[in-house]
Amino acid sequence: MLTYYKDIAPIISAKCISCHKPGESAPFSLLTYDDVVKRAGFISKVVESRFMPPWKADPHYSSFANDRSLSEKEIKTIVSWVKAKTPEGKPVTSGQNPVSPVVSGTSYNRAPDLTLRVPDTVKIPGDNVERFIIYKIPFELEDSVNIEAIEFYCNNKRIIHHANYAIHPVEDTSINLYNTISSINLTEDDRKKYDQYIPYKKRITYYAGWIPGSSYETYPKGFGWVMPKRGVILLTVHYSPLPKDDTTLVGVNFFFTKNKVERKVKVISFGSGGIGERDIWPHFFIPRNEVKQFRLTLTNPGEDMSILYVWPHMHYIGKIFTAYAIKPDGDTIQLVHIPRWDFRWQEIYRYKRLVKIPRGSVLTIEGTYDNTADNPFNPNNPPRPISSSATTISTRTAVGRTGRSAGTSSRSTIRRRRPQWSRSWMRSSRTPPRRRKPRRKRPSFRAL
Repeated sequence: MLTYYKDIAPIISAKCISCHKPGESAPFSLLTYDDVVKRAGFISKVVESRFMPPWKADPHYSSFANDRSLSEKEIKTIVSWVKAKTPEGKPVTSGQNPVSPVVSGTSYNRAPDLTLRVPDTVKIPGDNVERFIIYKIPFELEDSVNIEAIEFYCNNKRIIHHANYAIHPVEDTSINLYNTISSINLTEDDRKKYDQYIPYKKRITYYAGWIPGSSYETYPKGFGWVMPKRGVILLTVHYSPLPKDDTTLVGVNFFFTKNKVERKVKVISFGSGGIGERDIWPHFFIPRNEVKQFRLTLTNPGEDMSILYVWPHMHYIGKIFTAYAIKPDGDTIQLVHIPRWDFRWQEIYRYKRLVKIPRGSVLTIEGTYDNTADNPFNPNNPPRPISSSATTISTRTAVGRTGRSAGTSSRSTIRRRRPQWSRSWMRSSRTPPRRRKPRRKRPSFRAL
């Protein structure tokens, strides 16, 4: 007989809890038997239709370690259990909760070593206006530290469209971290106020973010990056239009490690606002009532790289997203394909193994957009012309990809930045040539 504790809870824990717990983006929790049972009929319908759990990448194109889609066996198990009147059963061990324990304030498996937050809860007006607010979060630590994981913190993610943040080291103690304003409302304030942050932005240590469906970022043993001793976080939060006032508290969780960082992780961003923005073909403009494809092609002229993650991004009129690389020998490396783009469900796709991109490989990103009235997600009725914008208001759009990478030398790093045409972030790592210093990176594949 199928029971909750023996058969259902392990599936819920592995595939649903990341979103369905307090503080996350899902509208209800699924942490307990009672939580699941009172929505059992609904759960049965959405898993049988494959609407839930959301997973948009084509599994036949490339596979990922964090694939949350359900197998046919798992779907059959849930549907059969509901038809059998949801028997509870008994915990395998007395007092055991089969659902993975939840740590307050994080989705990671332990409490953060450091949380840097804005000082006060922020009130967002319920006037149906999208808002972009940049928060400055200064920090001064006793020493630099190695990072094994990082995570956007928010106690109310339901009101957030997306967030991104840059960690800027400020070693020059003559630069005051505290005498500039703590936040700038880019929607309603004078944007010239942002100029006071420029002295902080001479260098960037890391760049990360959060979008619906994503979670923390972690790295394999020996991988990571080094948190500077002193600096600022510039955290940009895009708030969704709200029908009523709401509040939120935002920041960043850091998880330290004493292990040596042998392969430093970096981030590269491609597309609008990133590498290759001027090389998107054709020029990024979508007339009303048209379906149009755009392509970005770049060559990796430097060292070999190994990709950890890829993070595609488009907006409401996105339709299809594909990224691949062609090696110098002509073989194709299939990176990610999303045949039915859905802005509501995005993800940091983590590869099961490092994906090596040899030097000289040609990287291609393709984004197809549907700016017609037949697109149910088109925010404009009737459709209107669409172009790329540095501020990713949802009625505009974006294309690109970002990635994480890591190298065999502790000196090799690739950071991630966020593109906006059809954007994708890629975590990767470079492998510098032996017996000589790494070559200076060319603009077409530079670290941002």
